[in-house]
Amino acid sequence: MTTLILVRHGETDWNAARRIQGSTDIALNDTGRAQARELAERLRGELAGAGRLVVSASDLSRAAETAQIIAARLGVDPPRTYRQLRERSYGIAEGVSVDEMRRRWGSWADADIPEAESWPDVRRRALAGLQRAVRDARRETAPSGPTVIVVTHGALIREVIRHASSGAFPHEGERLANASTHTFLLERDRLSVRSYAAVPLA
Repeated sequence: MTTLILVRHGETDWNAARRIQGSTDIALNDTGRAQARELAERLRGELAGAGRLVVSASDLSRAAETAQIIAARLGVDPPRTYRQLRERSYGIAEGVSVDEMRRRWGSWADADIPEAESWPDVRRRALAGLQRAVRDARRETAPSGPTVIVVTHGALIREVIRHASSGAFPHEGERLANASTHTFLLERDRLSVRSYAAVPLA
């Protein structure tokens, strides 16, 4: 049994401008770096006494840098990165504003965007990447079981929450903020939601 904490990366300029990033590799901005530092301090307090900690991340720079900041503040090894934990590819919508996306293709849940990665493919990829990250973390810390912190992306985390809650969460009209944390329990192949943090859509 492994506690798994999924973290959405810190803010980027495209987040601030409400542009869709997807698989486009956009770096953190200064606000995002400050968010990562603040989150690391909170995690340090919350996870004191939790045993071994391992930090992993998507290989996109906004997630990888957030993870590097967290790992450094927690005093643990630098994060291992995984391509499977990248954000959903939004096809031709990447770079457009959220408002334009809604006008052209509809709501987040129903949008049929040309060349975008399908939600079932996102889910399969995310779950495989998380299993791999946990397996590597367990190998690194054996025989003790680690708490695994994975820095990744909003749409991917939403899909993992949907999977782990059998579609009950997140609720309609909720979004996952930058530097938010979402806790799961992984028992063999079964993933369950312990808590998630959401805010109302703007």
